[in-house]
Amino acid sequence: MGYIDSQIKTGERLAYITGLHWAILLGPAMVMVIGGLSIPTKGLSALILLLVGCVWGIFSTVSIKTSEIAITDRRLIIRVGFPLRRTYDIPLDEIDMVDVHQPSLGKILNFGKVILGFTGKGRGAFRMVASPLDFRAHLEREVFAFLKAKDSKVEREDGIKKG
Repeated sequence: MGYIDSQIKTGERLAYITGLHWAILLGPAMVMVIGGLSIPTKGLSALILLLVGCVWGIFSTVSIKTSEIAITDRRLIIRVGFPLRRTYDIPLDEIDMVDVHQPSLGKILNFGKVILGFTGKGRGAFRMVASPLDFRAHLEREVFAFLKAKDSKVEREDGIKKG
């Protein structure tokens, strides 16, 4: 994955990569089907609806192909969206909550919304994440390991200063 590979620093370990789920295409597909079926009766307005569905589908496809979500042993890297791109680089010690919301269809197709809580900075939500429960499990594991390593490093430094 291009962007993520360019962001990984020397000595940083990549723990998990996911992206957006193909179910993003269901909305545009429905609009195109409705527009296409309505052409004989609605004419130009149905053709416009079909065109809107096609453009929406193209944007959604590009968004799926270019969006990346990665967890490393130090941070969470998120790059989602097209044409409006959102890019985040979040240190693991700033994440204090991970929540997943999956609607019924999301449980069946394995997608959902991931909600992240940040230390003193509020929340962030990312929709249509593929395999959100796996993502949460990996993120919680890496945050725990990072904080544990950070705490043991502080204890070692305190021991050296006192002795």
